[in-house]
Amino acid sequence: MDDDTPVGVTICFEVFSSFVCKPVLNIHDFAISSNFQGKGLATILLKKVEALANELGCCKITLEVLEGNAVAKHVYEKFGFVGYELDPAMGKAMFMEMKLSC
Repeated sequence: MDDDTPVGVTICFEVFSSFVCKPVLNIHDFAISSNFQGKGLATILLKKVEALANELGCCKITLEVLEGNAVAKHVYEKFGFVGYELDPAMGKAMFMEMKLSC
């Protein structure tokens, strides 16, 4: 916060890994206000998320990032995130969707 103005937000969901029978913390939304980017706030916020995941006994933290979002990818990779692969021989996992009419 800058005085009483929020400068960053993360929305996380606790889910469950059936592969290791432990909880997983998924970062669904993550943002730092453009006026406050480049000041290390993303790292501070990610450390809070990591602390929460450890407190919950999670086996990992997951997130999605667009391939073209180089700044976000750099922040996440610098923090330690890597492409997801369950079996290196099969390659990295792909995120897929099927749109439904609402």
